Amino acid sequence: MLINIPNLLTLLRILLIPLFIGIFYLPEAWLTPHHKNMLATAVFGLAALTDWLDGWLARSLNQMSAFGAFLDPVADKLMVAAALVLLVEINRVDALIAVIIIGREITISALREWMAKIGESRSVAVSLLGKLKTISQMIAIVLLIYHDPIPPGIDAQLVGTWLIYLAAVLTLWSMAYYLRMALPRALERS
Repeated sequence: MLINIPNLLTLLRILLIPLFIGIFYLPEAWLTPHHKNMLATAVFGLAALTDWLDGWLARSLNQMSAFGAFLDPVADKLMVAAALVLLVEINRVDALIAVIIIGREITISALREWMAKIGESRSVAVSLLGKLKTISQMIAIVLLIYHDPIPPGIDAQLVGTWLIYLAAVLTLWSMAYYLRMALPRALERS
């Protein structure tokens, strides 16, 4: 089924990306930097919530589809890449970290596509390591977008920076894991 609630939520996530980015380009006469941070965090948080919700609804309503299985990871990667590029532009994330994370996403997506073509998609199924990477990355991005201190005095930028470094390490580790699992099977089948 092409049009269902989970797929609409995934499309909404993609449509929220320009809104999220655009917030930081609004004139300061319209929104102060603090309000831009708060609004962008809310939009990114809503997008992240739709990621969880669309998967849960697809399973609970039995509305899983090939289109949804294709679009959901694309939406996730677009959302994360857009956030990282923005965070680099506004000097809240180092470009090297963004390149590591975005590069890994492209590499693993290509690996998954290749493995699916040779009938070995199970060898690159999502692992616990990949889930930990995603959790660390998403919390880091939320904190880095928010940027301002969180009462009672938690430095969101500092905590977000440490978490994005952790996400980068987990990114490289999980990429090595997926490559180690997939390449022997791919070479056998090539």
